Amino acid sequence: MKCDFRIGNGYDVHRLAEGLKLTLGGVGIPHAKGCVAHSDGDVIIHALCDALLGALALGDIGHHFPDTSDEFKGIDSKILLRRTYDMVCERGYALVNADITLLLQAPKIAPYVEQMRETLALVMGVPVDAVSIKATTTERLGFTGREEGVEAYAAVLLCMD
Repeated sequence: MKCDFRIGNGYDVHRLAEGLKLTLGGVGIPHAKGCVAHSDGDVIIHALCDALLGALALGDIGHHFPDTSDEFKGIDSKILLRRTYDMVCERGYALVNADITLLLQAPKIAPYVEQMRETLALVMGVPVDAVSIKATTTERLGFTGREEGVEAYAAVLLCMD
């Protein structure tokens, strides 16, 4: 069987501020700080969307869901992921796997990783074992280490369905 593979990578970053909700991988995480953003600021989903779009040379998340549009103000990023994955499927591709790395000093997200994986897999309609999420701190170095922001990287492999 011949398979047309496409690889994409994505990155997102958001500033953290007191009193905002923290949503990562489609899951609400209890914390004193949350992401400053036009949408819900879910860096995991935003990086994943950019990776999916990049794999098919479809631009970036800002092109499809601009932060200047009232339509996307406060939007649940799971909706953006569903729309992005629909674009992938419309072009005849499917996710083989996604590998996501979150850089966040606090809080610890290990208790939420499985729920995040399940949430992302459900939104895209793929098996849970196609979604990997890892997290690391930056050992208190840089803006992430000072708890001023959060970053996420995503890599995806797509295959023509």
